[in-house]
Amino acid sequence: MKIAIPKETRADETRVGASPDVVKKLIDLGFQVTIEKGAGLQASFTDAAFKDAGAAIAKDASSAVKSADVVLKILGPDPKELIHYKKDTILIASLGALSNPKDMKAYANAGLTSFAMELMPRITRAQSMDILSSQSNLAGYKAVLDATSEYGRALPMMMTAAGTIPPAKVFIMGVGVAGLQAIATAKRLGAVVTATDVRPATKEQVESLGGKFLEVDPEMEKDAQTEGGYAKEMPPEYFEKQKKVVAEHIQKQDIVITTALIPGRPAPVLVTEDMVASMKQGAVIIDLAVEAGGNCPLSKLGEIVMTKNGVKIVGHANVPGRLAEDASQLFAKNLLNFLTPLVDKENKKLAIDWDDEIVLGTLVTRDGKVVHPSLAGKAAAKKKSPGKPKTPKGKGN
Repeated sequence: MKIAIPKETRADETRVGASPDVVKKLIDLGFQVTIEKGAGLQASFTDAAFKDAGAAIAKDASSAVKSADVVLKILGPDPKELIHYKKDTILIASLGALSNPKDMKAYANAGLTSFAMELMPRITRAQSMDILSSQSNLAGYKAVLDATSEYGRALPMMMTAAGTIPPAKVFIMGVGVAGLQAIATAKRLGAVVTATDVRPATKEQVESLGGKFLEVDPEMEKDAQTEGGYAKEMPPEYFEKQKKVVAEHIQKQDIVITTALIPGRPAPVLVTEDMVASMKQGAVIIDLAVEAGGNCPLSKLGEIVMTKNGVKIVGHANVPGRLAEDASQLFAKNLLNFLTPLVDKENKKLAIDWDDEIVLGTLVTRDGKVVHPSLAGKAAAKKKSPGKPKTPKGKGN
């Protein structure tokens, strides 16, 4: 069995789909591992370190993947790269499947069996495979550090002979994995932290970390969580109430970190232009949802925007990649933990149980087709749609 780990091709992607430690474990499973030259350099993993772990080094991506049975990546390959992949190659990566149906169709046409790690079911035995959790945890931590570097004051209260510096007020919007880590980090740095989320179950988590929970509408929030633990898309009337509560609160905040995402949909707007205009000069907004459209309409991907009233809006791309070594280590372990149960340890061969809940939840393409229910259903509906009826000649309006 051959595994390939090619270099990531997106301009701002610093991570790599394996670490030297994980390479050793893949070899123990029975795989021959090939790493593209220089694939790990931005994550502080040298070719020599991979070679010492037992991997072969390929001169380019084509050489790495052309004979691979399994390809491990951070992000799915660009369809243009698929000419290097052989049919029936197993691709395991974060594919952005729900947002990139055209790419998924291209993977199917190329004969790939692809697994989207971002679709991992939220069940106990899949926790060690959950890339969203491992990467969001780092993003939440880094968001607070990014905020402190842009904020012109200290976070903790400081009592000095020259006077007392009050603690900064930090507001976290969205209490998933990233939000919880942001709360914990901001508290460790001495800030006064408040947080809000549509899911009422998060109130206890916020308070356990020393933050104060800002409620919007407890009654509407009772049914705000999916069975998988994600936030549901809320009705318009909820967001109207949220705007009023948040608008009053946000005027007093020094740092706002937004983390709200809905899988497969644009990020909800949480901080409006009017709210930004009401904030104090020198305040900082970190928009962790900027790659999905942003929780603030003024944020720009890959940029730091300075508003007329002196508020900085930070929209860094690929925040986990700003901690490339740790992010790669954790992502690689997620991939290893997903792949391990798919291998027959006695025969050292792949033995995939296609009825397993984790396999079914992440499988996107197989046998030349898009098979994931969230995508296959849409494709079938589009195919069956009769489309706009043709107007007979001479009968138009």
